Amino acid sequence: QVQLVESGGGLVQAGGSLRLSCTASGGTFTDYSLGWFRQAPGKEREFVAAVNWGGRTYFGDSVKGRFNISRNNAQNMVYLLVDSLEPDDTAAYYCAADPNILSVISGRSSYWGQGTQVTVSS
Repeated sequence: QVQLVESGGGLVQAGGSLRLSCTASGGTFTDYSLGWFRQAPGKEREFVAAVNWGGRTYFGDSVKGRFNISRNNAQNMVYLLVDSLEPDDTAAYYCAADPNILSVISGRSSYWGQGTQVTVSS
C-alpha cells in the first residue's frame, strides 16, 4: 500500500552535490524507518543510508562523511544529500521503507521506489 517515488537524480561533475528526494504515500509515515540503496550496472545492491522513526541515522561505509540522510515527517519525505560525488557513486538510487530499521539496513524493506539515476562524470 505504501508507495515511494524518488526524484533529484541527474548528471553531475565529480566533486559536485545532489539532493535526492523520496516522497511517500499511504501508510503512516512516522511508523516507518526509511533508507536508500544504490545499484550500479554489474554490481550488487549496496546500502547507502537509513533513518529510523526517531531520527537516528545509519550510513554505509563507502559514503560515511560524504552523504547525509534526513526526513521531514510533515512532508512525508526523506532526503539523501550527496556531496563530494565520485564516479564510483554512479548508480540507480532507490528509496526503501519498513517498520523495522534492521530490515531497511539489510535490504529487506517491505516497500521500494522505482529509483532515480545519478551519473557522476570525471
